[in-house]
Amino acid sequence: MEQNQTDQKLEASISLLIMSIASNASLAMGLTPDPQTGKTEVDKHLAQFNIDLLLVLKDKTKNNLSADESGLLNYILQDLQMKFIQVK
Repeated sequence: MEQNQTDQKLEASISLLIMSIASNASLAMGLTPDPQTGKTEVDKHLAQFNIDLLLVLKDKTKNNLSADESGLLNYILQDLQMKFIQVK
């Protein structure tokens, strides 16, 4: 029996983890609305915490990520850090 895309199980990956943490940072900076309420709220401490989580992930996975994973992490960190400065 064929399953459609919404029925398929998500596969855990480092890229998905990076995107999940980045999404939380974006939400905390008020860049995206809360999916449950539709409202945007700024929580700088939570945004900084999520960026710090990505920095820890980068440090602890140094030389253990593929080039694509490392590139994704670096790009997202750079983007979030620039946006965080603008939110301040």
